[in-house]
Amino acid sequence: MQSDNMKSGMQQAPARSLLNALGLTSEEIKKPIVGIVSSYNEIVPGHMNLDKITQAVKLGVAEAGGVPIMFPAIAVCDGIAMGHVGMKYSLVTRDLIADSTEAMAIAHQFDALVMIPNCDKNVPGLLMAAARVNVPTVFVSGGPMLAGHVKGRKRSLSSMFEAVGEFNAGKINEEEFCEFENKVCPTCGSCSGMYTANSMNCLTEALGMGLPGNGTIPAVYSERLKLAKRAGYAVMDMLKKNIRPRDIMTKEAILNALTVDMALGCSTNSMLHLPAIAHEVGFDFDIAFANPISEKTPNLCHLAPAGPTYMEDLNEAGGVYAVIKELLDIGLINGDCMTVTGKTIGEAVANSYNKDPEVIRTVDNAYSKTGGLAVLKGNLAPDGSVVKRSAVVPEMMEHEGPARVFDSEEDAIEAILGGKIVDGDVVVIRYEGPKGGPGMREMLNPTSAIAGMGLGSTVALITDGRFSGASRGASIGHVSPEAAVGGPIALVEEGDIIKINIPEMKLELDVSDEVLAERRKNWTPREPKVTTGYLARYAQMVTSGNRGAILEIKNDK
Repeated sequence: MQSDNMKSGMQQAPARSLLNALGLTSEEIKKPIVGIVSSYNEIVPGHMNLDKITQAVKLGVAEAGGVPIMFPAIAVCDGIAMGHVGMKYSLVTRDLIADSTEAMAIAHQFDALVMIPNCDKNVPGLLMAAARVNVPTVFVSGGPMLAGHVKGRKRSLSSMFEAVGEFNAGKINEEEFCEFENKVCPTCGSCSGMYTANSMNCLTEALGMGLPGNGTIPAVYSERLKLAKRAGYAVMDMLKKNIRPRDIMTKEAILNALTVDMALGCSTNSMLHLPAIAHEVGFDFDIAFANPISEKTPNLCHLAPAGPTYMEDLNEAGGVYAVIKELLDIGLINGDCMTVTGKTIGEAVANSYNKDPEVIRTVDNAYSKTGGLAVLKGNLAPDGSVVKRSAVVPEMMEHEGPARVFDSEEDAIEAILGGKIVDGDVVVIRYEGPKGGPGMREMLNPTSAIAGMGLGSTVALITDGRFSGASRGASIGHVSPEAAVGGPIALVEEGDIIKINIPEMKLELDVSDEVLAERRKNWTPREPKVTTGYLARYAQMVTSGNRGAILEIKNDK
């Protein structure tokens, strides 16, 4: 056992005395020590139920012969952090989570780990840590929130953001606005659409690191507690069989996850997190991989905000495994990849099937023959940009219009809600990237304002920041290189014509190379927005591009 390094032999008697101080018996000290990484806190709705999940996992581990010991991981609620300086801290917590979990796990020489995340940066951060530590590890999340109901329709958090724009546009009154506020988020759990948290929890199943149902069983269902107990059993079985994260999270598994991402229509943030996870297992993942996979992968699901179905509907339709089975049957999934079930992914999904073709469309009746995400390139984004193609209305697949340029999210929102943005405009928000923000804020407020003002089918938005999975419309983010390092987005001027062609994967600024070269001569870097604290250090550490915003820290494998 790895834990023997800290508990066996005469030399480790001091450590055993400290284990005694924890209340462990001599019998327990001899057993495998399993770290339970609990992201429970009382500020994030997606994490407020993780105390119960943690206890269920501990029961499962103990029943299977291990000694569970909990330690914490942090988590930020992006919805609560949105619209103020707090959002600058959201993405950077992914690396804090990975670093701190790695430190705890290795310092205490755990034999195995069960990761209990739920929200946006918490899931990928713990996946990164699992790859680094590389002891048997199972993921079990807290589960998605149930959809709210307003005016006879299912609703979610993105409905609330859009209601702000509708109220400002005079489309709903104060009473209707308050009804949204009180009903769109009715339970604990990660927000109920295919936003980043649920995207990453679903992709954890596709990677092989989560048990079936991990991404879709609602947080309030008792089945979630049963899943947590099974996670405890599973990690002890993995320990017995010596199955480790790097046996599971291979290059082929990551490409499987990207394929499932395309079929589900996941958040554009997966194009930040999958490269970061791949980096930890030594796979140089470029976001350009997305297009060839998207070209051959049908989009089978239109979950909110792209469509009217929610995570609870996907769960009833057979969950992520039913989607994987559809893709496996047409040869798009590598069925030989190992999973935490002890079976290959092909074996694990063998008995899964699509229970509701209205929620999970069949391949013959797909929403589109191509996947949910696309990477656009051109003179405005030479290193790429990302759009959630499945959430773009047909009339905006090709768009050309004048640039309305803003150097912060706040300025853009003021203009949108103030009625200064009109049909045909292309809103450009820059200096919001990982280095320029710093922290690469999520742009759910401006995209929701555009939709709420009734401009979702006529106005595009481009940014070197990022978009929430809750965003919809022609929202193109992750533009790289970012403005802060002199990317072309820094050179756009008010009124420049921008051409968007999603079918041809192009994002072009209709300005000659000579004019751009002249503008570049006159461009000067902006002073950092934050000069002290962790954000300032992060801005110095991140790579000049924004693929993953990976810290420039080499980790011994």
